[in-house]
Amino acid sequence: MAERVAFKGRMPADAAALSLEDYSKLVKSRQRRWLSRNSIQYRKLTEKIEARRAKGKPVRTHVRDALILPSWVGMDFDVYNGKEFMRVKIEANMLGHRLGEFAPSTKRVQHSAPGIKATRGSKFLSQK
Repeated sequence: MAERVAFKGRMPADAAALSLEDYSKLVKSRQRRWLSRNSIQYRKLTEKIEARRAKGKPVRTHVRDALILPSWVGMDFDVYNGKEFMRVKIEANMLGHRLGEFAPSTKRVQHSAPGIKATRGSKFLSQK
């Protein structure tokens, strides 16, 4: 059975057509507060998005805390994770989340052998 991708009961086409006022009524209070207090970084990001949308190129940004808006559905973003830019394709089920949630900044740590100057016996101790 195919997965139904929706935002608050709205299909992707309907979710992408939401106005900012209607969208702010659907998100949680923390996101609604963030939308009402647009920062300078966010205004610069929206200008960059409008410029890139006409060209069809992905938007490169360091603003990981930007709230994903309905007008961004279908766009590509290159989000900086501290080391490199990771490509994020915006879908309808991402609405209400932040850009940084989809570009992880840390990797899973895998421990293998004991480090330098470790004793041979420490190899058999548990990692916890």
